[in-house]
Amino acid sequence: MGVTVFIGGTVVVEASRDGRTTTSDAVAFSSGRVVALGREASALAESAEAEVVDLDGGTLIPGLGEGHAHPVLGGLEAAGPRVREASDLAGIIAAVAEWKRDNPEAEWIVGASYDATFAPGGRFDARWLDEVTGDTPTVLRAWDYHTAWANSAALAAGGITAATPDPELGRIVRREDGSPLGTLQEAAANDFLAGVAPPFALDARVAAIESATREYAAQGTTWVQDAWVDPADLETYRVAAATGRLHTRVNLALRADPAGWRDQVAEFTAVRDEIRGLGRERLSAETVKFFVDGVIENHTAALTAPYADRPDDRGLPNWTPEELSAAAISFAAAGFQLHLHAIGDAANRLALDALEAVRAQDAPDEVRRGRSGAADRAHVIAHVAMLAPGDAERFARLGAIANFEPYWAQCDAVMRELTIPHIGHDREGWQYLIASVLDGGATVSFGSDWPVTTKDWRPAFSTAVLRRSHLDSDAPAWLPHERITAGAALAAYTTGIARQALAPDRGALAVGMAADAAWLSADPLRVDPASIPEIEVLGTWLAGERIHPLPPAGLGR
Repeated sequence: MGVTVFIGGTVVVEASRDGRTTTSDAVAFSSGRVVALGREASALAESAEAEVVDLDGGTLIPGLGEGHAHPVLGGLEAAGPRVREASDLAGIIAAVAEWKRDNPEAEWIVGASYDATFAPGGRFDARWLDEVTGDTPTVLRAWDYHTAWANSAALAAGGITAATPDPELGRIVRREDGSPLGTLQEAAANDFLAGVAPPFALDARVAAIESATREYAAQGTTWVQDAWVDPADLETYRVAAATGRLHTRVNLALRADPAGWRDQVAEFTAVRDEIRGLGRERLSAETVKFFVDGVIENHTAALTAPYADRPDDRGLPNWTPEELSAAAISFAAAGFQLHLHAIGDAANRLALDALEAVRAQDAPDEVRRGRSGAADRAHVIAHVAMLAPGDAERFARLGAIANFEPYWAQCDAVMRELTIPHIGHDREGWQYLIASVLDGGATVSFGSDWPVTTKDWRPAFSTAVLRRSHLDSDAPAWLPHERITAGAALAAYTTGIARQALAPDRGALAVGMAADAAWLSADPLRVDPASIPEIEVLGTWLAGERIHPLPPAGLGR
């Protein structure tokens, strides 16, 4: 095999969680691995067979990871009305009207995702959509993907009336007379979208994941955690993998059903074994996803004390403590990594308690060992939006990974208009305690939750360091004691992700490691953090193969 040598810039060999970094001035790849650094790598550039990449003063970093996203959902947003681009309620309505005009034969309008701050309390009325959709059933997801907005025709198609009870784990928002307003939350929204609204065709779903992974490759991301996979999604990934349309690695997190998880243990084991048997290096299914609760913005996140603006409401937990622990123990014993969505402080405590129960089982190494062969099958709590005092320190004790979405660690419109009013200023300081979890000795990984917010790691990286938007230089840092260094932020996207990905051979560019890398126009560890979003990604390599920009003939195998 040939050798690719990178010279003429800075090579970040590794970033550690304490912010320290190791660098070199050259690195060489061969057969998908790092084979040399420094002078030894530079010497290999003299070979006639070597491909030499001049970094031109830029920086080569380990390939970045995406610790929590929904790439199929994100890719499908382009198939419906362009409501994401709307700047107000009128803009959403106009986008839906335009789509209907352009697609007059469509039997349904299905789209995503709208900004829930555009209506008081996030309560959207079916009649607002009726004005432009008429009798065409229409349903839109909110950007939190825990809420949906349906018009009257869609409500009728789903049989939702004043007499319809709320589902066990969801809410139908109602008018004062008890009639459905048009806003559906949690299971009410998810069940409607799964069982009433028509699904997107397979070719559209495959195109969505291809588009999403191309975009990830273009930003230097080489591994993605799809954090919500239902049975209907599996064929999408099988086809994408078989036809060469995955442009990054993707690990699937199969969603555990609180009502049927016992049957899923064997079902998911069969799925995992089937995916392993495909032999597609870019696709795996090593993880099980638990929705422990909902989100603060629609009052479904589980809190230990009532919401500030709803004194009788502590949220909507999806699991009892006993069932969550039992399910966690069973899936972990089957060799799965656990990935627990937890937003509210009560949900995070439940998740930590479940992982403590798993740890107490002391499963033997041969059960823990998975595809990577590593005994460290680290479990993940995702979002970690609120932590009550004392819980930040538990992550390290349990060996758990805290997967934060750092772009959320700012006082933006959502925080000001929905989150803080719901939880109260006395608990504002319990949010996104990234530095506290790191200081406790735990592993932190970063993600985006795209399409909830941007998948671009650059503004999120900047936010983790600044605790404010890079676009607002006059804004004070929000909870400034929770800022982290640029080195720690890079570690969360590289070495932290490698541990989450069950891939001890990734996340660094040391000799012997996988040759995953991103070529940047500037060093994110040295520039002004506010300018990190301006850094260009000039190239991306996955196991030594350049995946961005693609060669003219497309991606080879």
